[in-house]
Parts: sequence; structure tokens; C-alpha cells
Amino acid sequence: MIADVWTVMWKEWKEIFLQRGSLRGGAWNLLLMIGVFGVFLPLQAGRSWVESPQGLIYWAWVPLFLVTSVIADSFAGERERQTLETLLASRLSDRAILSGKVSAAVGYGWGLTMAAMLVGLVTVNLAHGRGELLLYPAAVFGGIMGLSLLASGLVAGVGVLVSLRASTVRQAAQTMSIAIMLLLFVPVFGVQALPAEWKARLAQAVMGADVVQIVLVAAAVLMVLDLGLLAAAMARFQRARLILD
Repeated sequence: MIADVWTVMWKEWKEIFLQRGSLRGGAWNLLLMIGVFGVFLPLQAGRSWVESPQGLIYWAWVPLFLVTSVIADSFAGERERQTLETLLASRLSDRAILSGKVSAAVGYGWGLTMAAMLVGLVTVNLAHGRGELLLYPAAVFGGIMGLSLLASGLVAGVGVLVSLRASTVRQAAQTMSIAIMLLLFVPVFGVQALPAEWKARLAQAVMGADVVQIVLVAAAVLMVLDLGLLAAAMARFQRARLILD
């Protein structure tokens, strides 16, 4: 099972960096992403890039767009390239195919996020360290690693459900864009719609909580959502039905 999942993951990564575009194009995209999130923005933010716990929100947000860029292609792309039937006719189990595609997208998004975070840490130290070693507080660093991983899983779960139904990559990408907008803005507008007394209590609770508490609550919510989406995708993934589609 593990070997089969790894086989699918390796296939997906090769397609991401090679077949879905040139190697040169893939490399330029990576350099651009790391240049923006690992160099430009940290230079603008200065020491607060490392010292402020608000970085948790930022690094949980970055994987949303990284994973979205690849997960829409997971099944819709196979359908467009007319390789889906070949994949489904292989000896690989349904669970291995689905897990491999989701894991590849999560690994891509989370891996690039971690790379950009480390480059940003080096950038801030070189530009603003003033002889002092600047490091993320332990709780913030752990939160960045955990929340970015779970956020990657959230988008991968939504994306694979969309891609299973979409007939083209464009359609999947457009649907994913709407889903991401809802994920980002519905909670914001939902909070704004609360009565003033409720908002005051919520703000007081957030201000009174420490970083560890916030991270644990957010991680618990994301984990429940990730598991629910993965279960839904597994229930939706029916080999015979996909072939007929």
C-alpha cells in the first residue's frame, strides 16, 4: 500500500514539474514564489516577520494557493489528457490512487511553504538581525508547521472532490477559486454579522488566549475538516463510475 501511494505521488510530482509545463517553467515558478514569500515580503516586514504571532495566519494562508494550483489537475487533468482510464485500469487500488494524489498536492504545497519560511528566516536575519540570531518562538514555529500542513490538507480535500467531478482543468480551477474565496471570506463576514455583544466576547476570548491555545483549537478544527473531506472523497471515488464519466 505504501509503495503504491509513493508510486502515485512520484508520478504526480514528475507531472507537476515536467509534463504540465517545461522544467524551466516549473523552476521559474518556484523561484518566483520563494522570491516573493521568502525574500521580498520578509524584507518589507522586518523583525516582525519572525517576532509577531500574526505570522501564523500568513503561513496557514500561503498553502491554499499553492495546493489549489496543482490539485485541480489531479483527476480533471487525467480526464482531459485521456489517461484516466489507463490509470484506473492499473493494479493500483482506489485508496492508493486517491491517497497518492492528495499526498502529492499536500507535499508540494507544504514543502514549498516550509522552504519559503526558512528562506524568509534567513532573509530577516541577514537584513535585520543586527548581530542577533532571530528565531520563531517555539509555539509559533510549531503552529506554522502544523497549521500549514493541515491547511494544505483542507484545500487538497476540497480540490480532489471538485476534480473528480470536473470535466476540464479550467472548470475545476474555477470551482476551486470560488471554494477558496468562500473558505477565506465566509468566516470573516460571519463574524461581522454577529451581534456586537457576541463579537466583543469573541474578541476578548481571542485576546485572552495564548498562542498555544489558538493553535490547538485551529488545528483541531482543521483536522476534523480534513478527515471529513478525505472520507467524502473516498466515498465519491468509484472506479467504475469514473470510467463511465
